Amino acid sequence: MSYTIKDVAKKANVSVATVSRILNNLPGYSEKTKEKVLQVIAEMGYQPNAIARGLINKKTKTLGVLLPAVSDTFASVVLSGIEDMAHDLDYSVMVCNTDKDGIRTMKYLQALREKQVDGIIFISEFFKDEYYNAITAMKLPIVLVSTKSPYDIPFIKVDDEKAVFDGVTYLLERGHRSIGMIAGTKGDTIATLPRIEGYKKALKEQNIAFETKKVVYGDFGFDSGIAAAEELLEQNKDLTAIFCSSDEMAAGALSYLYRMSIRVPDEISLIGYDNTKVAEMAIPPLTTVGQPLYEMGKNSVRMLLELEEGKTESMIMPHKIAERETVKSIRK
Repeated sequence: MSYTIKDVAKKANVSVATVSRILNNLPGYSEKTKEKVLQVIAEMGYQPNAIARGLINKKTKTLGVLLPAVSDTFASVVLSGIEDMAHDLDYSVMVCNTDKDGIRTMKYLQALREKQVDGIIFISEFFKDEYYNAITAMKLPIVLVSTKSPYDIPFIKVDDEKAVFDGVTYLLERGHRSIGMIAGTKGDTIATLPRIEGYKKALKEQNIAFETKKVVYGDFGFDSGIAAAEELLEQNKDLTAIFCSSDEMAAGALSYLYRMSIRVPDEISLIGYDNTKVAEMAIPPLTTVGQPLYEMGKNSVRMLLELEEGKTESMIMPHKIAERETVKSIRK
């Protein structure tokens, strides 16, 4: 049987308002009354409705999360951090799989509005004007993860340019001079162009000329890594190393190299980006530039809840090289 707040009040012989105040930690009752009401709640197994409570304290203790694909290993690790932190703070999470579809995203935003979520976390995608306008109308706090926008919206991400600079420098320090790059989606100003700039700067620091043919584009996914690796090797017969802008594309490149009987790292070294489970499970295990994805998820919840206190500072998270078995030093 499902009990209501009225049932609790009746059995405890107090008003509904008193039960409500106790549930929401508001003053106006004695400690004895509080103990009595809590005992009745325990006996009846009463579960307060979040929306009903929200009518009183303007909170539903629910957060909305929009991400491009639940199956994406990158987004799933961020989501794990979000859910763990939300759980610790007694919040629930509504996950919206947008599939990078603008119409679908707008429908989800409307649904989150109807569910009266307390805030929104937006992961990885390009943040469009229409999203900003919709969320502004909803008057909800929002935090961006692994993306940013021209608007005054706090974000949490790594410095992509510096991270790729360090990854390519790692290869250069091990004697590689002909290094190809499998970049992300062409024209992407958030995740692709800064990473290409990092690649260029690392080469320039070693007085190595940038060659357009040594950069090919994928879409951060496995299949695009296969196609990009094929294109890259057809255009550049002298490559000794490839930098990939995601672990999934690196896994695709590994698959292609295996089919072509090209040994990694003996013939070509390979380095990825993200440090997801894909990198650990690859054969051989993938050396990669690691983003603290789980911590980014946890921190995004903290940041979202701090917005209510007027704190809006963005956060750049540290990156590191996760060394495994796909990079070999060669003679300079």
